Amino acid sequence: MQFYNFKNSILILVLTLLCCGSKKEEKVFFADKKTETSLLQTSKSTIVGANDTEAYIPYLKGKTVGIVANQTSVIQKSKIQNSKFEVRSGKYEVGSEKLGIEFTHLVDSLLKLDIDIKKVFSPEHGFRGTADAGEVIKDGVDIKSGLPIVSLYGKNKKPSQEQLEGFDVVILDIQDVGARFYTYISTLHYVMEACAEAEIPLLILDRPNPNGHYIDGPILESEHKSFVGMHPVPVVHGMTIGEYAQMINGEAWLNGGIQCELKIIPVKNYNHQTEYKLPIPPSPNLPNAKSINLYPSLCFFEGTPISVGRGTDKQFQVIGTPEYNLKRYNYFFTPQANEGAKYPKHKGKECFGYNLSKTNRLNQLELKWLIEFYKSHKQYAKDTEFFKSFFTKLSGTEQLKQQIEQGLSVEEIRKSWAGGLENYRLIREKYLLYD
Repeated sequence: MQFYNFKNSILILVLTLLCCGSKKEEKVFFADKKTETSLLQTSKSTIVGANDTEAYIPYLKGKTVGIVANQTSVIQKSKIQNSKFEVRSGKYEVGSEKLGIEFTHLVDSLLKLDIDIKKVFSPEHGFRGTADAGEVIKDGVDIKSGLPIVSLYGKNKKPSQEQLEGFDVVILDIQDVGARFYTYISTLHYVMEACAEAEIPLLILDRPNPNGHYIDGPILESEHKSFVGMHPVPVVHGMTIGEYAQMINGEAWLNGGIQCELKIIPVKNYNHQTEYKLPIPPSPNLPNAKSINLYPSLCFFEGTPISVGRGTDKQFQVIGTPEYNLKRYNYFFTPQANEGAKYPKHKGKECFGYNLSKTNRLNQLELKWLIEFYKSHKQYAKDTEFFKSFFTKLSGTEQLKQQIEQGLSVEEIRKSWAGGLENYRLIREKYLLYD
């Protein structure tokens, strides 16, 4: 339904432009008043910062530019070739051709506009977004644009002052998913720090947070700080990357409390309850809206023997293990090497568990699956460890592991988060750009 509404919103926008600017007679038909009202109500579609070119292109003219980008750094365009519209019974037609959407990469678009981009910095998964999670990304050259690419994943997570030399401004346009352990906000931190040290402003083209409708989870403790968790925030932080950048500055989290000069191009027609479906997967193992919504809850399994479907076509939508085939697990899958998962957990082994791809949209972290698999492991595979050291890095605290081992209920565990979450909400409020 949302995708249909999104199409209709573009239809109304194009219709308005054509009615105002075309010399030809336009014909618009509505099946009934209800259909017309529905279309008008969805006319304000979400516009990401990158699409608001009028707000930042003048700022870039005549400047030498570096850009932090990946495959999600695109400008979205509607594609329409006929100006006669017909809307009947909830369907739409544009002449003989349906309304379509196409994308151009931000780098390509800026180069065509004579913006002087000298270098691309790429985060985890690389500039084109095809590398495995955790795979070391090497520097290289973008075949299409010929621009040098500097990896910000591996040993070089922070741009060096030499790599930033000569830039007047750095652009950052990356689609985040709103989870503390998703490393793009860690890249944001290091880019801000490097820009602050070099006294170079950072232009952030903001994008919606697909998990921005809730805040949940334990707060990261400083002794467990790592690249999968750098700041004292909950697992699900409820902020866009632009808002998060403001919080990094405001809470003096950069080295020595230095401040990065920020210029943020906000998202239009967006609030934190907007259900935004990403047009392009943010990484190889988050292929769709369901995987992105389940990701904050299922990523905990990455620190256990349980597979989250890497090496299948349902990444972060299924969970399972070959270790204990219980009758209550009526779903099975076999991980194999694929794009984004060259060496998946339990490769070639039949895993038994759950298919969660049809679950309702989550509005909180879901712990019941984690607790259930821990109990099964304790009963049927008690000679091996369930919680690996990586689990504590992901949770940001030893407490969650201890609570599950002690047999605390989901309600008891969630209650222990309440104080930290209340304090975080007060801090977060100061940096919000959207309701």
